[in-house]
Amino acid sequence: MDRPDNKIARIRELTELLNRASKAYYAEDREIMDNFAYDKLYSELEALEQETGISLSNSPTVKVGYEAVEELPKARHEKAMLSLGKTKSREDLKEWLEDQTALLSWKLDGLTVVLTYLGGELIKAVTRGNGEVGEVVTNNARTFCNIPLSIPYQSELVVRGEAVISYSDFERINAKMEEEARYKNPRNLCSGAVRQLNNEITAQRNVQFYAYSLVKAEDMDFHNSREEQFLFLHRQGVEVVPYRMVEKDTVVEAVDTFEQEVETYDIPSDGLVLLLNDISYGQSLGTTAKFPRDSIAFKWKDEVRETVLKEIEWSPSRTGLINPVAIFEPVELEGTTVSRASVHNISILKGLKLGIGDRITVYKANMIIPQIAENLTESGNVEIPETCPVCGGRTEVRQVNEVQSLYCANPSCEAKKIKSFTLFVSRDAMNIDGLSEATLEKFIAKGYIHEYADLFHLEQYKEEIIEMEGFGEKSFQNLMDSMETARDTTLPRLVYSLGIANIGLANAKMICRYYRDDLQAMLAADAEELSAIDGVGEVIATSFCEYFQNEENRKRFQRLLTEVRIAKEEINEENETLSGMAFVVTGNLNHYDSRKELKEAIEKKGGKVTGSVTSKTTCLINNDIASSSSKNKKAKELQVPILTEEQFMEQYLNEMILRSGEELK
Repeated sequence: MDRPDNKIARIRELTELLNRASKAYYAEDREIMDNFAYDKLYSELEALEQETGISLSNSPTVKVGYEAVEELPKARHEKAMLSLGKTKSREDLKEWLEDQTALLSWKLDGLTVVLTYLGGELIKAVTRGNGEVGEVVTNNARTFCNIPLSIPYQSELVVRGEAVISYSDFERINAKMEEEARYKNPRNLCSGAVRQLNNEITAQRNVQFYAYSLVKAEDMDFHNSREEQFLFLHRQGVEVVPYRMVEKDTVVEAVDTFEQEVETYDIPSDGLVLLLNDISYGQSLGTTAKFPRDSIAFKWKDEVRETVLKEIEWSPSRTGLINPVAIFEPVELEGTTVSRASVHNISILKGLKLGIGDRITVYKANMIIPQIAENLTESGNVEIPETCPVCGGRTEVRQVNEVQSLYCANPSCEAKKIKSFTLFVSRDAMNIDGLSEATLEKFIAKGYIHEYADLFHLEQYKEEIIEMEGFGEKSFQNLMDSMETARDTTLPRLVYSLGIANIGLANAKMICRYYRDDLQAMLAADAEELSAIDGVGEVIATSFCEYFQNEENRKRFQRLLTEVRIAKEEINEENETLSGMAFVVTGNLNHYDSRKELKEAIEKKGGKVTGSVTSKTTCLINNDIASSSSKNKKAKELQVPILTEEQFMEQYLNEMILRSGEELK
């Protein structure tokens, strides 16, 4: 696939770099470039935008105003939008293609949006709606992070594409939300973001747009080629869905390649689309009542098994949320035996009309997560418990964003305690070995521990503990040694260990770093001050403040502080040489004991480590540069550098490697 020309690539590069510099200067009180360098690059960007006629929506030369509306207006599509015919057979694709060439691309799983440009400016954006009438979302589309607001082509241009939110952005956004308000998948989040009444919220969602069809471009000769249309859109600065040119003999191999990439592809996809390259021939085929005949969708073939629902297990969490889990007769799926699947919430439970003894079909979503596909008998006899399965306290159904979930209303529920203690002793929190959830449950039941500080005084129960099953003198001493080691910790770990709603370890690090580990200043901050911290936001800030505004929580925290020794992290902004950079680590390491250790080294210098390679990745760290892994392929496709561990250390950490095999300096 041809890439955009160098000028468009440079526009994207300058836009990202200048935005990063502005954010550092205005929001983080630091500089990554001086004014002279900034002005020089800004002038270069202005000149390129003027020369090419392309201005991206997030360009620093463009100011997108935020606007709230009472409702989204409707608009009729110039050309009705049909669905696609579907198949799950590779052989069907070969037969369908016959002797033609075609474009095989991702079938992205988001929200279809139609963009209209006139006089080189974006004038309208409309959702698919029912295929004939959609909702006007022009102001929202102006905040999509990668679309051009102005293009060099001056006549009317109409293009269809998919608005999407990446998996990595989905996880980041969901982590900031209350547990019961979180979205089930990126598509739902994207749909809500695009159809917002306030486009300031849309802007925060990092929505991307990928074109898959050019509907109208007057007075243009594309030499009867769909690929020429895609290349034309590239030249306008419009990103096109990634594709491969295929023929009958190569289509199956291309499908296999896409399938290898799907598990690590950061943009949600629910299949592929095969589109005939010959425009005239494709149009001559016409349409059915529902489908165009010049294209067809290929859906991944889920392995579906029928089984019998045995019970619904109600699983409490430390927040009080009680999750329904379906337990069914074991079946083989994608090479493993599965016997349980989360039902997520009460709304889904009711929608499936689940009943004990029902015949259900199950599959693995994206070939990974077990899910119920269908309930074949729909008896609906499952009763929602009125009491918590752990403490026996009253339960209540709460509704958030039209989703019903079950909660335990007892603030002293033992399940909340057990789950909270389990998080407290976990590896990323206080890292206390020898305290499994089962052991913690026994200690709580016997009254040995009531709050976190009690864990550091278990020696008073030595005689009773060494008599417990699974314990003895040696295991008890190992536990005491682990407890003593855990007394030396960092403030981010301590904050994370408290189990404050919506606050993970990364959020705790952001907050603590912002306040330079000044605990008193951090506890005195209000929600407005906290929410201004980059990466925190209103939900996390509110959760943090509400936790420490609770008098009992503050007392328990003060007692905990008397038991630990907090090592203050020395933060020197001059050493934050990786600020604003994102890295992906894969494969085995030679100089670091684990990926986690390398991740911590990167974070100490202000960088971050993500799980997927995207266009924003600074580099992929992989000692096997020549491998054909999906991450390597993705990095090459996006022109992201692939560095060995040693190359990364020398280039980014300024650590020299002694080739003689000696220790690192």
